[in-house]
Amino acid sequence: MDVLKPREVSLVEFTSTVCKAGGVEEVDVIVREVDAMTETIKLTLLGSSIRFDDVTKTLKEQGMAIRGIDEITVARVKKA
Repeated sequence: MDVLKPREVSLVEFTSTVCKAGGVEEVDVIVREVDAMTETIKLTLLGSSIRFDDVTKTLKEQGMAIRGIDEITVARVKKA
């Protein structure tokens, strides 16, 4: 996802908070652009059953906006 993040929000605290959202097991952040008040980041989330509503709620609570979703990968998991 491309996300607009306020500069005052710490990346370390942000990634820890997002990792606690439903179904998220791993968070990867790349800072793409920086200006005086915001940063544009590429946010990659990995998990077996990510609850997108939880993720968007977490982002909004921290003053962030999703600018776009660039890629989605879905896999079917066979039950043993």
